[in-house]
Amino acid sequence: MRRHPRAILWAAATVVALVFLIALEGAARRCGLPGPITNQVGELIFPPKSGFLLYASLTLMMVVLTWRQRFIAVGAALGIDAVFGLVRWAVDAKVTGGHPFGNGALWVMLGYAVIAVTRRTGKERVLLLKGVGLGLLLVAGRKTGDIWLVITSKTRPSVLDQYVATADHALGEPSWVAGRIVTATGSIGFNFLDVVYGQLAVAAVIVALYQLRSVAVDRQFPRHHLVRTFLVIGLLGPAIYMIFPVVGPVFAYGTGVEHWASVSLWSPTVPGSEQWAVADLWPVTPSPINVPHHMPFDEITPRNCMPSLHTAWATAIFIHSRKGPRLLRFAGVFWLIATLTATLGFGYHYGVDLIAGVVFTYTIEAALRSFDRGWDRSGIQLVVYGATVFVALLLSYRYLPLEMAGHPWVSGPLLLLAMTSVVYGYVRTTARWESRTAPERQPEPQPELI
Repeated sequence: MRRHPRAILWAAATVVALVFLIALEGAARRCGLPGPITNQVGELIFPPKSGFLLYASLTLMMVVLTWRQRFIAVGAALGIDAVFGLVRWAVDAKVTGGHPFGNGALWVMLGYAVIAVTRRTGKERVLLLKGVGLGLLLVAGRKTGDIWLVITSKTRPSVLDQYVATADHALGEPSWVAGRIVTATGSIGFNFLDVVYGQLAVAAVIVALYQLRSVAVDRQFPRHHLVRTFLVIGLLGPAIYMIFPVVGPVFAYGTGVEHWASVSLWSPTVPGSEQWAVADLWPVTPSPINVPHHMPFDEITPRNCMPSLHTAWATAIFIHSRKGPRLLRFAGVFWLIATLTATLGFGYHYGVDLIAGVVFTYTIEAALRSFDRGWDRSGIQLVVYGATVFVALLLSYRYLPLEMAGHPWVSGPLLLLAMTSVVYGYVRTTARWESRTAPERQPEPQPELI
């Protein structure tokens, strides 16, 4: 009886996802761009944008396979990539804006989808399709996110950076402080943080593989794992971008490039963004405290700051690594700290963005765990409280920035207290849930008296 509603839920979620992808494809076409479906189909033949992501997706899919099947899958993917490489070499095709590998991983995932439909039945078919879906969802999430960022820049001509920067004075403008520190570290510090910042998906895959390590043996997925949280964050977060468009300090208060020209191996330049900045202030000169207003900006720079999804995803990695071995727990802490440092030090986010990202993640995590165990009073209270705090943060950034900047010794601690209260509520509530579901300890047998 319980499987029937769950099957209906999965079917409804699949239909909604397909409708969303089709709608996003249409929106992208109206903006003169290829949509996520077109981009993904194109990577069957053309060099993929991220070969590492495709192989990470293949790795996730392989959690449902036996070791023999995994070796075959990897070998087939590498062989297909070798054939594509030879063909491109033979026709002298240039690989620009992408990676020379990754097509094989995508072909293998699609091949296993065909095998699931034609050669598997019952639970084995469902399990293999879930594995393929898991891998393809990771890729689709990346493609969807890329298109969504372009849509935010095309449909939101004004940004709220002046409101957020003013509110950020309550925290002492940590992005300006971190920007000067990262600049002082030179190329070594910048490029180290850049690798951590850019490979967040790899860290997520490592934690997810640990959580899903027993799927091939148990022949079923655990009820809750990191990939679910990642996907929900990626689905809901961009919707907030449309409500609260923010481009970030390096663009709104800087040129977007000149501070990193001498230290980075790459340049975060957005052509023309410097023409729309308030002034070239970041990270040397603090932003002024004036009456904020909507600020027109270019149609290129993504409005992807509020909340900070890099912070949200790094927080999710931290949460899910807590149940792992010591090395994985240390890695979760390291990735969270390094990601927070990079988001601020690169000028991509304000401090208040990070607070909103943490609250956003813990609320989503609470909702997913409550859904898995069955909604009760404690779960509903936790989710409602987290959502209330998140909305209150956004409203305060928008309507109380001058008051926050004028009383930093009051508003700053209140912001940190609000975030901490959500984290504390989550930890306390989930600990109570786990204590209730833990098996009771059996009494030790007593020796018989002779």
